[in-house]
Amino acid sequence: MRLSTLTRPQGANRALIDGEVAVEGASLDFVDEPVLVKGFRKMVRGVEFDVAELALTTYLTAKEHGAPFTALPVFLVRDFHHGATQVLRSSRDRAILDFAGARIGVNRGYTVTTGVWGRHALAQAGLDLDTVTWLRSGDEHVPQYRAPGNVVPAPEGSTLEDLLLAGQVDAVVGAAIDHPDVVPLIADPDDVAAQQLRSRGVFPINHLVVVRDDLLDQHPELGPALFEAFAEAKRRYVAALSAAPPSGRQDRVLTRVREITGSDPLPYGVTENLPTLEALIDTAMQQGILRHRPAWEDVFAASTMEMSG
Repeated sequence: MRLSTLTRPQGANRALIDGEVAVEGASLDFVDEPVLVKGFRKMVRGVEFDVAELALTTYLTAKEHGAPFTALPVFLVRDFHHGATQVLRSSRDRAILDFAGARIGVNRGYTVTTGVWGRHALAQAGLDLDTVTWLRSGDEHVPQYRAPGNVVPAPEGSTLEDLLLAGQVDAVVGAAIDHPDVVPLIADPDDVAAQQLRSRGVFPINHLVVVRDDLLDQHPELGPALFEAFAEAKRRYVAALSAAPPSGRQDRVLTRVREITGSDPLPYGVTENLPTLEALIDTAMQQGILRHRPAWEDVFAASTMEMSG
């Protein structure tokens, strides 16, 4: 089999892309998609690839609306998101509870995974998310999705940075604004996220891997073969983290996670990731991302449910 494959080159899949690791019984043809989120949209709306990296909540939303692909428990990208909410420096000392009734900008769609985890951090700090008006700067990847009534479009022609600097929103989530007057709402956000990992075992997942259902049905061996290949590529990456200084944020975060947990900072498999997956489903339900709580056997390919790597 030759499988068209959407994924962004990164540490966890580098050995696959470079050909150092192969998929048993299949060959991956990596597509050229410079802007990964545009690839997400192509997969969600047109199923244009056989195998695809996809944002976690984009996938869950698409799956609830009948998408004909299913995830493998291969979690390519994870990060700390307590720093996702940004405010003007003059608002840095404003208590999170004081944002009840506020207007907060959301980067792109309301279902974007970084925004979901960012709002989760605010809810964990006590903010009632239903009291906030959320202004999204784009539309949703899944066109059938209908956001809650307190989610509205941001004014056309303005960026979230423009709105924040002009005082038209009180904060933004997921925009990653680089401006001297803009700072994270939560002080020392990675330290707070690290404490969440220690106390609750939650290390946010951003991206996973999905496969067309017809391929999984026709080739029962495909899911396990893909899982093992991605896992082997990841194991090589994690091993290399010990041999050289971290070269980017993902390396630094994973190195810190390993120091906290004393184990693989990027585990694949359902069982190993249940605390994080449960937290994500809980917050997706609370935020109106999902209408119904999915069963794990409906989320992940049955042939990979018991696998770990």
